This record gives sequence, C-alpha cells and structure tokens, in this order.
Amino acid sequence: MVVEKAAASPPVPVGERRPQKQEPLGRTKKIRQQVTDGFTVKALMKNSVVRGPPIAGAFKERPTKPTAFRKFYERGDFPIALEHDTKGNKIAWKVEIEKLDYHYYLPLFFDGLCEMTFPCEFFARQGIHDMLEHGGNKILPVIPQLIIPIKNALSLRNRQVLCVTLKVLQHLVVSADMVGEALVPYYRQILPVLNIFKNMNVNSGDGIDYSQQKRENIGDLIQETLEAFERCGGETAYINIKYMIPTYQSCILN
Repeated sequence: MVVEKAAASPPVPVGERRPQKQEPLGRTKKIRQQVTDGFTVKALMKNSVVRGPPIAGAFKERPTKPTAFRKFYERGDFPIALEHDTKGNKIAWKVEIEKLDYHYYLPLFFDGLCEMTFPCEFFARQGIHDMLEHGGNKILPVIPQLIIPIKNALSLRNRQVLCVTLKVLQHLVVSADMVGEALVPYYRQILPVLNIFKNMNVNSGDGIDYSQQKRENIGDLIQETLEAFERCGGETAYINIKYMIPTYQSCILN
C-alpha cells in the first residue's frame, strides 16, 4: 500500500513575507510584586516588598468611658447648682465647702476631668478649683485616691482634657502644705504622658499664637507643671522627674 505524501505548499515570494514580531531591546517582562509583612518567610522571596511598620499611635486620642461623676450628677447627688453671673458661670454650692467630706467628693470631682461636654465638664473643673481653694488640711489625706482619676484623664491624650488636668495639677501642689511632696511617689503614674507631649509646641513662625494667652499651649503647660512639681516636691522631686523625663532641666539648680 502506497501512502501519498502531502503536497508541499508553494514557496511564498520574498516581497510577500510577513515580518516576525521581535521584542524591542531593553524591554523586560513586568514582575508583579507582592506586599508582605516583615520578619516572615514571604519577606525573603525575590518579588516581595516588605510593608512598613504601623503607626504607634502615641498621640492618638483614646475613647472616653462613662464616668462616675456624670452618673452622680445626673442622679442629683452633688450639692451644686449653676449660677449665672456677669463675669460668667460659677457654681452655687448648697452647703459650705469646708463642711464637705473630701474623701468622698474630691475623688468624684477628679473623675470628672475626663468629661468634655457642658455642664459636666464645667462642674468638674470648677468644683475641683473651689474645693482645692477651701480644702486646707483636708486635701493631703485624699492624695492617694486622686492618682487613678488623674492618670485616667491624662491617658485619654485629648488636648482639651490635658490642658484642664495640667492646670488642676498646678493648683493641687500649692493648695496645701506637703501635697507636692506627697505626689512624688506617684510620678511614675503621672509623668509618662507628660513626657510624650513635652515638646508639643505650636510653631507659628512670625504669627501670633493666642493659645499662650489663653494658656492652652500643651508644651508650655507641661513645663510649668514640672517646675511646680520641683519647687513643691522637696529634695527628691528633681531626681524623680529627671528619671521619668530625661530632657527636663531643673529650674532651681540651674
């Protein structure tokens, strides 16, 4: 049996031949890169790109929690009322401030430092200043109960709460004798947040920074607070401040 061979196609003339496609010189094939986390097996692969570290969030505001001060205020347990004056609002105390139980009321008012809305914010702030002004010898025994509310307020990292709390701390250390020295053992709870915001100043160039006049510049308030701690904290105050905030310079020794 004879198998017929397929007939060969006739040759194409030279002028009618189609040119073959050639890759241009210097052109390389695109390599798809893969984004991976660091310190993993994929990070060692050839076509992987390591994703950068996440933001630490040291300056990020923390969410607020319901405070005991708001609960007691809405229930009507505080002997206070709002009084409108020509100079602004103030607290009308229904009892004499000197007769208040400071062990009960002062920690509750300090717990209200976390409040940021009217009227709780106003009552907590103004109530603390009124009680510190008339407290005298009643303030010193209550100091250990005030540390956790102060720490909670600073830990929120809210600019408004920070300014109010720093002004309260400046008033607290000069409110009675030995209060500044009583705060020294608690610097480890109070000062870490101040170390974070110590250099937060407004760089306005040749403009006018009105926050200095209103005492709302956090960097300046922290510096004033640390100097008040050193003046009223006794001999060991500077050493303890320097341990927690290494960049602090003494206002007494220098």
